[in-house]
Amino acid sequence: MIKSNKTILLLVFISLANVIGFSQTYNIGFYNVENLFDTIDDPKKDDAEFLPKGKYEWTSNRFDEKIQHINKVMDEMGPILVLGMCEIENKDVIYSVLEKSIYKKTHGVVHYDSPDERGIDVGMIYDSTKLKLLKSGNIRFTLPGKERPSSRDIVWGKFLSKKDTLFVMINHWPSRRGGTDDSEKNRIEAAKSARHFIDSLEAKNPKYKLVLMGDLNDYPENVAPKMVAEKLVEMICKESGEFGGSYLHDGEWNVLDHIMASPGLRGKKGLKTTIGSGQILSPAFLIQEFNGKKQPFRTYVGANKYLGGYSDHLPVLIQVKL
Repeated sequence: MIKSNKTILLLVFISLANVIGFSQTYNIGFYNVENLFDTIDDPKKDDAEFLPKGKYEWTSNRFDEKIQHINKVMDEMGPILVLGMCEIENKDVIYSVLEKSIYKKTHGVVHYDSPDERGIDVGMIYDSTKLKLLKSGNIRFTLPGKERPSSRDIVWGKFLSKKDTLFVMINHWPSRRGGTDDSEKNRIEAAKSARHFIDSLEAKNPKYKLVLMGDLNDYPENVAPKMVAEKLVEMICKESGEFGGSYLHDGEWNVLDHIMASPGLRGKKGLKTTIGSGQILSPAFLIQEFNGKKQPFRTYVGANKYLGGYSDHLPVLIQVKL
């Protein structure tokens, strides 16, 4: 009888341990926050339109509202292990997001200034209580026909989670401005740079653990994303959300915002992804209806009409277990 009671207590302990710490589930997400500029004129950035007297009349009140909106989205995501962001002006605006969030004391920042012509960068926040930042860097590339880099860098971080090493890459590939076909070569160039980094990791460790995410400005079936998906598992698809995509263009939803995971993250031990966990988040506050069709609730629409919404993109995430 005593032995039976000890067995029961042990099973209870194991169950509680799984709940409170030994098998913890967190989220890795990505969000194109749509033009998160501060209100300060930076002579090194093309930020004139996003100043109080600029085209968009970007005031402190509007900036503060934007920060509140991003925090509301972060709350919706649940416990964040890593969150990549794009269309941010600088590191300071990321810290402004953190300062008002529940992650103020627990999360760190990885960011590098890029040579983007619009003055926007990519960056990430990470849970420094769960991940130790070992190293970070940026991958800079020159687009075809250009003499020097003029697009967003790919920013990466190398983290330690207990005995696992995790790499995270944040991307915002060149836009489709000038036409999808004519601009495709630019995204292929970005994909080549990302793929070179991935191949170098695989050469050192075939079981490497990596998450690549970002606004790739291409759909999963396009050439550039497929160059990366040859090595990684695409976690976001049309079925990941209720609308069939993270972005609406010409009345059609599709996936511009991607999260891909290396096969090493699909194993049974250590840090791993949850199969089928890819999501495109679309709570009601991120959606508005226009002409009878639902669309992302944007900050601006048209030339400079302020809507006071969230973003023209929906956030995406996957679950991981530590």
